[in-house]
Amino acid sequence: MKYRTFGRLGWQVSEIGFGAWAIGGGWGAQRDEDSLAALHRALDLGCNFIDTAAGYGNGRSEQLIGQVLKQRRGERIYVATKIPPTPGNWPPSPYDRIEERYPEAYLREQLEQCLRNLGVEAIDVLQLHTWTRAWNRNPVALETLRKFQQEGKLLGIGISTPEHDQNSLIDLMRDGWLDSVQVIYNIFEQEPQAEFLPAALENKVGVIVRVAFDEGSLTGKWTPETRFEPGDFRNNYFAGDRLERALQRVEKVKAAIGTAEPDMPTAALKFALKPAAVSTVIPGVRNVRQAEANCGVSDQPAMSDELEQRLRPFNWQRAFWYGGK
Repeated sequence: MKYRTFGRLGWQVSEIGFGAWAIGGGWGAQRDEDSLAALHRALDLGCNFIDTAAGYGNGRSEQLIGQVLKQRRGERIYVATKIPPTPGNWPPSPYDRIEERYPEAYLREQLEQCLRNLGVEAIDVLQLHTWTRAWNRNPVALETLRKFQQEGKLLGIGISTPEHDQNSLIDLMRDGWLDSVQVIYNIFEQEPQAEFLPAALENKVGVIVRVAFDEGSLTGKWTPETRFEPGDFRNNYFAGDRLERALQRVEKVKAAIGTAEPDMPTAALKFALKPAAVSTVIPGVRNVRQAEANCGVSDQPAMSDELEQRLRPFNWQRAFWYGGK
């Protein structure tokens, strides 16, 4: 496993992290024993960065991670978790008031619950689980997180980007509010190369890349007959003709990669790791096999500049898929 510096915090984090959404149950049925085995195997392979959220299984993902942390005391394992806004529009509307969606008492209550779930005295990175550009002029929720940071309840402050407007965090990075950002970056979503990633690098902000596989399409394993279990959020993400359209593009990506990489998942992770600004990539993991496959990518040579150039034209301006039908 290779390691990278996590922005101004200076931590050496594994370039392949553990995305812990699926172990909370949001991707269909999930057995706790599989989740725990996957966590342990990833850590055995050198992974030392785990990303979760309070909303993943209503705290179940955090609780499972907490069990593993207790069993592996003495190892430095970095955990980033997220607090969602109070119930309302997702993503937040431009008309939403930050004082109502992230009030201080609510943030403190959520933070304390995260600490209990994880069984730790301080959160390594506490992220707000989405944002709106409308709050940039008066980011009082970030002031609240700074207060918690001064109390020793958390070490780093971050935001997970709103999918439809990731660049809304650029001014916050430049103004020094953020220690880390979590961004979607993959073969289909390359817009962060324009300004987001350079701003993070210039301002020494740690970058966590999510959705490196485009929620699974860029594994190259699906067919038009692929179906998802009830309760799997991808039923909505790939609703209507979205899966068919994605798979048509995936076939073209496969042809462009050819034999330059062993397989599509490897290529997808290496592409996400290519920018110098990226600190860690957090593919979702739900079993030992996935932990081994994802972590093993770090042991291979980096993607060549030539292949990255060939993949750049696959940037897909498809707009925002998450909330629609």
